[in-house]
Amino acid sequence: MNSLFPHAEPDQPLVGIAKLAAHGEALSEGHEVQYLTIENRSVLTRCVSRRVPFTWMINPYRGCEFGCKYCYARYTHEFMELRNSLDFERKIFVKQHAAWLLRQELKKVRRGESIAIGTATDPYQPAERRYGITRAILEELARHNGLEIGLVTKGTLILRDLDLLQVVARENKLSICVTVTTMNTDLARILEPRAPRPDLRMKVVRQLTGAGIRAGVNCAPVLPSITDSPHDLEALVMAAARANAAFVFVNSLFLKQCALQVFLPFVEKKFPHLLSMYRERYLQRAFLPPEYSRRISKLVKSYCAKHGIAGERMMLRDQLNKPEVRAQQAEQFNLFEKERQSYSAT
Repeated sequence: MNSLFPHAEPDQPLVGIAKLAAHGEALSEGHEVQYLTIENRSVLTRCVSRRVPFTWMINPYRGCEFGCKYCYARYTHEFMELRNSLDFERKIFVKQHAAWLLRQELKKVRRGESIAIGTATDPYQPAERRYGITRAILEELARHNGLEIGLVTKGTLILRDLDLLQVVARENKLSICVTVTTMNTDLARILEPRAPRPDLRMKVVRQLTGAGIRAGVNCAPVLPSITDSPHDLEALVMAAARANAAFVFVNSLFLKQCALQVFLPFVEKKFPHLLSMYRERYLQRAFLPPEYSRRISKLVKSYCAKHGIAGERMMLRDQLNKPEVRAQQAEQFNLFEKERQSYSAT
């Protein structure tokens, strides 16, 4: 396995998560994808950023096969000294003993602290069909009560666990966010080349809500001049309403440097007329101006009201857009460094 990882200089040995990754064993290979084990010391990570509405994170895997061109989480592979941005979708690390670790760690969670599953990977990517780490985690959560749990996915495989999700939801506050960035199938195919079609994801929302599970649509990220037209956003909200979505959550695109390495060449190839605009907006900063986010939020909220979606998560986004909270984003890169320390423990 040494060929998978860079050789450290003699005075720079691999440490922490990089050392654990370097000792991972190959499980199997798929279409240009390698599956590897990783011995993790923790599966429940405290989130130090106040930009997000949860306290704890669980990521059953490292890396994601869906290969979304805009994915911000590519930076998490850098902690393992994997610097090629494409490694994130080609080298998938399967976390060992995740359910057992979670059982030990859940005692750290205090009342009112929420847990988000799938913040830096998709818990229902194709690897889950083989290895079942997400299901094992849900089985452990089903043993507990009084937890606040959110799960984010594009994967239709979540329906395999419908009965288990119902058990979790009986004794805990469970909310499922199904990510849909556009209802345009052709556009989705190039943005999210290995993810299920948007209409199939909306069917997942309908089936989850039909089973009594609180589920809605995560319209994130919104891509300027690609997925942010009023027509496209309303089409998405209309589809969410037909699927009986409990909410629509919206957030605009942000890009770290490692994500830019994939996203800008993609824009140059597929949307060359937008390349200069994206360079101007993102080369010096990861976030768009707050005015853009407020405009998109207001627009989607109006569509939610028009089509009968309560929009609870939109209200939460408004709270996060308050001036005192947005001021914290001036320190965004410091926060990312703190997140780096949190992720490196898992």
